[in-house]
Amino acid sequence: MPDDGTDTFDGIDLLDPTKLVPEELVPVQPIGKLSLDANPTNYFAETEQVAFHTGHLVPGIEVTNDPLMQARLFSYLDTQITRLGGPNFSQLPINRPHAPVNDMLRDGQHQTAVHTGLAPYRDNSVDQGEPEFAGVPDHGYVQTERLIEGRTVRANPASFDDHFSQPTMFYRSLTDTEQNHIVEAFTFELGKVYEQAIKERELVVLANVDTDLCERVAAGLGLPAPSGNPATDVMLSPALSQIIDAPGPIAGRKIGVIADSGSDLSGIGKLRSAAARRGATVHVISAVGGVLGKGARTQVVERTFLTVRSIEFDAFVVAGGTTPSGDIKLIVLLQEAFRHCKAIGAWGDGTALLQRAGIGTADPGVVIGDTAVKAFNESMLSAVGLHRAWDRAAAVMASEVAPADARATAQKRPSRARK
Repeated sequence: MPDDGTDTFDGIDLLDPTKLVPEELVPVQPIGKLSLDANPTNYFAETEQVAFHTGHLVPGIEVTNDPLMQARLFSYLDTQITRLGGPNFSQLPINRPHAPVNDMLRDGQHQTAVHTGLAPYRDNSVDQGEPEFAGVPDHGYVQTERLIEGRTVRANPASFDDHFSQPTMFYRSLTDTEQNHIVEAFTFELGKVYEQAIKERELVVLANVDTDLCERVAAGLGLPAPSGNPATDVMLSPALSQIIDAPGPIAGRKIGVIADSGSDLSGIGKLRSAAARRGATVHVISAVGGVLGKGARTQVVERTFLTVRSIEFDAFVVAGGTTPSGDIKLIVLLQEAFRHCKAIGAWGDGTALLQRAGIGTADPGVVIGDTAVKAFNESMLSAVGLHRAWDRAAAVMASEVAPADARATAQKRPSRARK
């Protein structure tokens, strides 16, 4: 965004942490790459002792005058001093800079560095004025000078008083499925609030965001919907929606294949190879552990019905030849994945297990094939690339009580125009 010195862009106050700039106005530009190439070796020494701090910056990045950021500059430091037992937390291995440090910070609890020199201050004569500040030639951190004018007051800018235009933009930019999720989330959380006055105040807030949102949440709470004054003309930002309409990469995704000793192990191998070429992994799930098959065509069982959980996987496939077991753990596994709108597939007579779990072969996001040939594998992996089968959402979220009963009306509403 152009820096014109006003800290605003297109009428949006950039120093207000509750505001966002739609990607349609300012496209996202990659400025660097951060690679995560290892997991912690020791949880306590690394994860528990890492000291994140908004003041830990690299040259070229500085903080703005955002009041929330300014407060965090000292609150994060104060937190780490308290949490890690003193001011020398930066000497812990997980926090230690890769470049050598020669500073004036001496003594204090947990001091492990052995400093050289006599004077822990500058300017000094006994150490010939050293250490000196590292400048640009030494790749040191150098702040940019800025001209500051005006009066300082303890108050928020008038632009901070706009509490509703962006929530309205956010809600109206979402698809019906995402709006349904938001309605259920508000209804769920407010349903656990036992002070009716608090529920009523929150409904007043929602009434100023979107009338439809407020009415549906109010219906779920059994309360009247108050009138509000939501914005009527806001820019919509389709980029705010997380639902995609084209398959994306599946690197890192996990696919669970349900099988037994009678399953098409060759087909599992073909699916595993196809998934590996895209960076995804296949894990075999069976009633008990061990190895399925003999000779060259074997598959190691990596999860059992007792140890597997649906949240571990992005999709499930039933291999052809698998006995349609009625094991309650397996049935619940498939039903949970189905309710979570995950991709589900089966080839051959593996469809019998889906039917036993109450999953229709023609349901959205369910991929069926005669064998695990290339066409089936490609269709299955494409379904995984869509992340979820959102066309299934209306059915799995169906309910006889509000706010779900209002969805039938919501689904019939004409789609909102996207500006």
